[in-house]
Amino acid sequence: MIWNETKECMSRDEIAHLQGKRLHAQISKVYHNVEFYRKKMQALGLEPSDIQTIDDVVKLPFTTYADLRENYPYGLLAVPKEEIVRVHASSGTTGKPKLLCYTRKDIDIWSECVSRAMTMAGLTRNDVLQVGYGYGLFTGGLGAHYGAENLGAMVIPMSTGNTQKLIDMMIDCEVTAIACTPSYLLHVAEALESKGLVDKVKLKVAICGAEPWTEEMRKQIEARLNIKAFDIYGLTEIIGPGVACDCEAKKGLHIYEDHFYPEIIDPDSLEQLPAGKLGELCITTLTKEGMPLIRYRTRDLTSLEYDKCECGRTIARIQRFRGRSDDMLVIRGVNVFPSQIETALLTVSGTTPNYFITVDRVNNSDTFDVAIEVDEKFFSDEIRHLEKLRSKVENAIHQTVGLKAKVKLVEPNALPHSDGKTKHVEDRRKLTD
Repeated sequence: MIWNETKECMSRDEIAHLQGKRLHAQISKVYHNVEFYRKKMQALGLEPSDIQTIDDVVKLPFTTYADLRENYPYGLLAVPKEEIVRVHASSGTTGKPKLLCYTRKDIDIWSECVSRAMTMAGLTRNDVLQVGYGYGLFTGGLGAHYGAENLGAMVIPMSTGNTQKLIDMMIDCEVTAIACTPSYLLHVAEALESKGLVDKVKLKVAICGAEPWTEEMRKQIEARLNIKAFDIYGLTEIIGPGVACDCEAKKGLHIYEDHFYPEIIDPDSLEQLPAGKLGELCITTLTKEGMPLIRYRTRDLTSLEYDKCECGRTIARIQRFRGRSDDMLVIRGVNVFPSQIETALLTVSGTTPNYFITVDRVNNSDTFDVAIEVDEKFFSDEIRHLEKLRSKVENAIHQTVGLKAKVKLVEPNALPHSDGKTKHVEDRRKLTD
């Protein structure tokens, strides 16, 4: 391990002082080495000397996904290309991906952050970790892998695509921890239950991320596998998984403020908001070398808390995400977040958390259709039982969202599944408006 864990328990003044020093150094670097940021700052009449403390961050320009795309692939590099040892990219489905570049030091810092997250979840060098994220350009697999190795744990690089082999290895190798998406872990739980193998595994901990999930889903995972499930957060643009993770208290995701400066802004006015206020999360990388990002707009809607956690840590906590400022659906004047559908489904026995929302516009009116996978034992029931279940689901969605949806129940595995980020929404109005 290469970090000093006391950094997670510094006083707020000590954290601010460290952030200020690192922000000043970072701004000096990007101003002189990245034309994009130099022009942005010059347009605002700013020079590096104007940024001395962390409070000066509000003077700086924002960075958006569009900026990454327009500067693809190397336009935001802050070091010579020869110093880049790896690239990762987003899993975007349209246009150019978000390509991010890493120096050797960036990889070391990333590994450190993931190790800190795993330590927060209770892992030690004595654990056996199965990595169930995809490897390659997606950051999940290699991020978890390097973090676990840095911790000294045994790593089984399962990747994705073969659940039966994953289960066999989980039992044979006495796996104690797994890193994967929460939806995939529920799929694994279903497979273990169907084969009567839940009692055969020695799993204690799951570190889940790469997609939003609810507290209800966490409780279901923990109950079905008799484990503790932790939420890990990260973005390819910032560094990958390991930007933040929750602790045993489960009162928010601790963000590693010595490397990442978080702030909440109003997505409309772009003004910085105080602690506890819901808004859009922006992150500034304080130590990243290859491709630093200043005030990157994540589009994730949340709030920040700065009081000392029950676990003793003083670093800020990101509260549960409420959706995204760019994928929130407005249907018939009602704000709808896809995660609300998951919350509704977990209250109805017989359904799975696998769903697909289709929004369209017919005769100038929005349609709201939701396809939902049903448990095998329920799908084989009589039609009248399925109709009763469908009615329960429609009522649950109506109560949760405040909007009636047309629900279609489908058989297990009928909807697209992914071991990375599962797509849950198609808004066809965007194709015709």
